[in-house]
Amino acid sequence: MAFPAVQPSSSVSPAGPSVRSGRGAQPTGRGGRPRIGFGLIGPRRDRHAVALEQLDALALPVGDDGVVIGVDAEGRPAVLGINRPTPYEVTLIGGLWTAQVMALRAAATGARITVETGRAPAWASLAQAAGGGQPCITLHDVGRVPPQGPSAGSPVVVVRDCGMRPPRGRVVSGPWQSVVTLLPYLSPVAPRLMEKSALIGIQRVSPDEAAQIGRIMSLPRGETEALSTLADGVTLWCTARDRQFVMTQATDAETGLLGAARRMD
Repeated sequence: MAFPAVQPSSSVSPAGPSVRSGRGAQPTGRGGRPRIGFGLIGPRRDRHAVALEQLDALALPVGDDGVVIGVDAEGRPAVLGINRPTPYEVTLIGGLWTAQVMALRAAATGARITVETGRAPAWASLAQAAGGGQPCITLHDVGRVPPQGPSAGSPVVVVRDCGMRPPRGRVVSGPWQSVVTLLPYLSPVAPRLMEKSALIGIQRVSPDEAAQIGRIMSLPRGETEALSTLADGVTLWCTARDRQFVMTQATDAETGLLGAARRMD
């Protein structure tokens, strides 16, 4: 229902004196007392304005959405958009600790985590602790992952921790279902996996492995040489167009559950 328009008037209405407003004025009722419910008029200040060339200074550092996997060299959050409406393959040549941090943080975004592994005891404590009692991380033997039924409201991340030569998986990437394959070293199947992956993570490897990865990925010499000297928790994440070194820093809760960052288990 629309409110009727109120016409300003300088005369006294039957209900009492009119309300006057102005700089320094205060709403008053009968007898000049402040009218209850109107409050005090705050200080009057000039309008805030900035020049057009100063607008960039007001920009907010908003990045992509996804899983915060760590920080880059400038200390800015590095985000992996792992829940996608299209098939998404990730290959991580690195340690179990980093894969478990990824799984735990992906579960925190609402994804269901399915782990295909031949070393279930290494994942058992994580699966029990995640989700506050809800089965958001499930463990399956190698080759025995059932269909997951992913959807936009219930995305799935399949983590394949199947050793140096993982067999071809029964469950593959698809809409809202990403697959992360963990390789402890550069195995003979690594080139094939890297070729079909949209994202590749590389942690510390031997100088020979670094040279081979550099040739496969066409990495600059400096980045190739750095791969054999990376600290624990540091990963070089590569796509077809971008490369970025990322340091994964565990929270107190993650450290209590998974321990300190480490390359080998």
